[in-house]
Amino acid sequence: MVAFKIARRFLSASKGQTALIVFGIAIGVAVQVFVGILITSLQASLIDGTIGSSSQVTIRPAGDNATLSDWEGMVQTADGMADIKSVSPAADSPAFLLRSGRTVPILLRGFQMDRAEKIYDFDGRIYEGRKPAADGEIMSGRELNAELGLKLGDTAELFTSNGSRHNLTIVGFYDLKVAAINKQWLVTTLSTSQGVFGFGPNITAVEMQVNEIFKADAIAKDLYKKIGRTDIKVLDWKTENSQLLSGLQGQSLSSYMIQVFVLTSVIIAIASVLAIKVLQKSKEMGILKAMGIKDRQAGLIFLYQGLMLGVGGAMLGVFLAVFLLTGFTMGAKNADGSSLIEISFDYVFILGSGLVAVVSATLAAALPARSTTRLNPIEVIRNG
Repeated sequence: MVAFKIARRFLSASKGQTALIVFGIAIGVAVQVFVGILITSLQASLIDGTIGSSSQVTIRPAGDNATLSDWEGMVQTADGMADIKSVSPAADSPAFLLRSGRTVPILLRGFQMDRAEKIYDFDGRIYEGRKPAADGEIMSGRELNAELGLKLGDTAELFTSNGSRHNLTIVGFYDLKVAAINKQWLVTTLSTSQGVFGFGPNITAVEMQVNEIFKADAIAKDLYKKIGRTDIKVLDWKTENSQLLSGLQGQSLSSYMIQVFVLTSVIIAIASVLAIKVLQKSKEMGILKAMGIKDRQAGLIFLYQGLMLGVGGAMLGVFLAVFLLTGFTMGAKNADGSSLIEISFDYVFILGSGLVAVVSATLAAALPARSTTRLNPIEVIRNG
């Protein structure tokens, strides 16, 4: 390992220059990891806040049909697909809520509460009262509660588009963290909604969540084929939220571009500095070659320098990135004191970024290493 020892000696002989290169690599790695983790966490937070607790694939009636009949078979088909993690039938329709002389439009949503829990997490979102368990019970959202001054045990008078009136009892209040939903949805049991709107045994939708959220469109197509009915349509969140998807793709693209530019600048900087080192150490290299060191070993000296610089810079860069991300989570807070973005440390990505920096630094040293093989020891020593 003569080449490795010489490389280490060259680096230690110019500590200031070596420290500057290592710090430059560390800044590049830190920026790459910080931007990548931050944007990934932002996307996860955005997805969780918009569709994380909602239906990602939905079966609805097609054409002029208002409801789905014989829906139990669809639920069984969806339950049998490995890509789908939760399935919930729903029966909903618009109605009006009468309160203190006011008429407020609402959406009465009926669920099989045990199945809906796996999608909407009502148990974790109820801040007062409980879930509807019997016919005639409902729960209201935070914004609707605040607007109308509702209380537990109040009777909510609903009337539908066909003129029928129904008295329902409020047993709970929820907060799904989406103001539009909190202000509009009244949640009840499936049988209550079916009775209020006269659906009989029919429903209006089968809602699902999937294991891999960005494959929802492919899963929806597969489900439609498996069900094999023409009186339905299977929708997915990607099709229904094209603007959100475009925004997420734009974020990812900008993240990749930033990382590529940072990595490119690091590679150029390392190659430039090591090329200068070849000139600075040309006399020493000429003496070494005159003493019998082979061209391959001479080239390895600079490759080893690139490797050691890359390892040192990657380790310091990962430490800086974790420090910056930790500081960001502590400093960026919502009004209630919670973190603005829940940072998710992807250790595979962090390790991969460090390895890419090490490989890039080593490859950046290849050009200077190649130039050492062309050094003529006699001319180098003669010219000083």
